[in-house]
Amino acid sequence: MIRKLAAWTAVLAVVAAGLVAVAAPASAAAQCVYIYRISYNSPGTDTRSNASLNGEWVQLHNRCRTTGVLTSTRIRDAAGHTYTFGSFVLGGGRYVKVHTGRGTNTAADRYWGQSAYIWNNDRDTASFYGRTPVLLDRCSYNNPHVLSLFC
Repeated sequence: MIRKLAAWTAVLAVVAAGLVAVAAPASAAAQCVYIYRISYNSPGTDTRSNASLNGEWVQLHNRCRTTGVLTSTRIRDAAGHTYTFGSFVLGGGRYVKVHTGRGTNTAADRYWGQSAYIWNNDRDTASFYGRTPVLLDRCSYNNPHVLSLFC
């Protein structure tokens, strides 16, 4: 009887460990960082100038007090254009914009380095993925008359 009880206890421990592993968040980013806003239709005429390209961006927000590690996380549009963060952390309560064009990366602004627009002016979907291909957040829009959207 004691052996059976020990065996069942071991089985339950393995099952419980598996449930805990599944329920645990993939990263701090999974808990705290999400898509806050997207500016998908840069102001003025689409000239493909760097200033115009940088008028479209996706902004992430870290809603926690702790630092979110974004290294190797990705932002992707519906067509598959993908921006991958290099070594980067987002402080607690902070925001970061990922601009389409070129620029000098800072703690608040990152640059995709593209020479063409990424975000469609009429409809698209911004997806935010963790280091593994786990979807952390998604924001879709379908309104060509608005320049930006809070997600």
